[in-house]
Amino acid sequence: MSLDIKDYPLLAKANLPPELRQLPQEQLPKVCHELRDYLLRSVSQSSGHFASGLGTVELTVALHYVYQTPFDRLIWDVGHQAYPHKILTGRRDRMTSIRQLNGLHPFPCREESEYDTLTVGHSSTSISAALGMALAARVEQQNRKVVAVIGDGAITAGMAFEALNHAGEVRPDMLVILNDNEMSISENVGALNRYFARILSGNFYTSLREGGKRILSGIPPLHELASRAEEHFKGMVTPGTFFEELGFNYIGPIDGHDVGTLVDTLRNMRQLKGPQLLHVVTKKGKGYAPAEQDPIGYHAVSKFDPQATQPAAKKASSPTFSNIFGQWVCDMAEQDSKLHAITPAMREGSDLVQYSKRFPERYYDVAIAEQHAVTLAAGLAIEGLKPVVAIYSSFLQRGYDQLIHDIALQNLDVTFAIDRAGIVGADGATHQGAFDISYMRCIPNLVIMAPSDELECRQMLSTAYHYQGPAAVRYPRGSATGISAGAALDTLTIGKANVVRRGSKLAILAFGPLLHHATDVAEQLDATLVDMRFVKPLDLELLKQLSADHQALVTLEDNAIAGGAGSAVNEAVALLNLRFKLLNLGIPDHFVRHGSQTELYQELGLDATSLSRRIVDWL
Repeated sequence: MSLDIKDYPLLAKANLPPELRQLPQEQLPKVCHELRDYLLRSVSQSSGHFASGLGTVELTVALHYVYQTPFDRLIWDVGHQAYPHKILTGRRDRMTSIRQLNGLHPFPCREESEYDTLTVGHSSTSISAALGMALAARVEQQNRKVVAVIGDGAITAGMAFEALNHAGEVRPDMLVILNDNEMSISENVGALNRYFARILSGNFYTSLREGGKRILSGIPPLHELASRAEEHFKGMVTPGTFFEELGFNYIGPIDGHDVGTLVDTLRNMRQLKGPQLLHVVTKKGKGYAPAEQDPIGYHAVSKFDPQATQPAAKKASSPTFSNIFGQWVCDMAEQDSKLHAITPAMREGSDLVQYSKRFPERYYDVAIAEQHAVTLAAGLAIEGLKPVVAIYSSFLQRGYDQLIHDIALQNLDVTFAIDRAGIVGADGATHQGAFDISYMRCIPNLVIMAPSDELECRQMLSTAYHYQGPAAVRYPRGSATGISAGAALDTLTIGKANVVRRGSKLAILAFGPLLHHATDVAEQLDATLVDMRFVKPLDLELLKQLSADHQALVTLEDNAIAGGAGSAVNEAVALLNLRFKLLNLGIPDHFVRHGSQTELYQELGLDATSLSRRIVDWL
């Protein structure tokens, strides 16, 4: 069903924030209603992040109504919740193209709109960026206002606390809005999320509350007053103590779905000096009952029927590489009680749900804290346990210092299961796993493996687990090849490649799942095809053998060419003084935009047809 803006009379008048600000405030609830419905209809046709945006409709309207965007700066953390922002900032008619090739970016993007002040895809960066903008505004002296919107999941990350701490010290005029929906993607975990509950359920507060009720119970008007005072104490005083100790003026919590109250509050706070924090309480999935009931399932959705009561069942297909890991980690944990699994807030994405239920005492979701996840693994390994860190390729970037300093330098026995390696697809440049081989390959002591199919993935995970030192298995997003992975926990010989096909003169060395893109090419060109398996250490003996009757080598990988597996082969060829003509094929030296994996492989020249043409032209 196509979207007709005529069905949204108020939203039609508010294509840009200056137009929204021309509407009477009493019409804003109706604007919110239309905006929420438009979001529902557009995402149901396009796919994309959904439940988070439903929860920020009123907040988005209020922010653009009160603040003079884009002159005033509005920074969204992560950007899952920014779809209503896109609709109100001139991109309404393109919403059905979001996350698609040549369509709208999946997250806020500076290249796309002047209203997107920070290109973002990873969490917990908003306060730092907002602080920098606020300090610049202090220099400019043009009365520019700066607002950062961060979720209660994202604020658990260390970077957010670093920014809060610094802002409290330098005290610029800025507003941080804590969007508290008790969710990030999975359920929030950690001490901060239990802080308020612990305070409010403590002996002192309980005694104060119950004692006051007993004293005043016989006087109805005063009893009612005491009840109101209790709610005031719970909602206004206790949570603010933490932020005020950091130097922020705390307001809240307030109802994040009462657009009138939001507007009035923001209008008042816009005039305040110094760092401010507004605590708003929202409901992820607000206004669409299935998403309210299942905010995790509706966090990101494929195309769906808005009338359906639950997400459409996914068509049966081959298991994903994440599924292979999820089964392996359970199987290995049954055999070895020393296995402890760690994830930075990606239980569902990394397929650790079953493991978390079966082995809760050996499962750690550390929230959005990748640095901590890696060093936590170091501590476990030092004490003789066997940690497995399940982490996305683009998220491990955040734990790079810890990977070098706390793991590899000490040669600790930690397994890294690196999901979403290579071309991820619709989430775009911030999430493509294009760099992990490059940034890991230079680290001493680290073994790096890249499976071409699910059986190898399972074998490599076992190999990494039994290796006495740090080892990484990097595997792609999406379905595997459909072969049986088996139930055994067999290992591979470290540093040993597998020759899939014997040919002459030309050899194609494939690292990871692109092996299957090269199968037909090898047949057409009578080339030797090698499943390299190991990026580090390389199979140097095989390179020497190939040099006897091959003249040219093509390396193939779903990683950046710069510093990648092909670069490792080039270095080895030079070191061994072998005489090969070399071609490195992989991801070129630019950030890869959003689109389907198939479309992006074609665009990058890494599909089978393109590979054949490129190799023939090179030869």
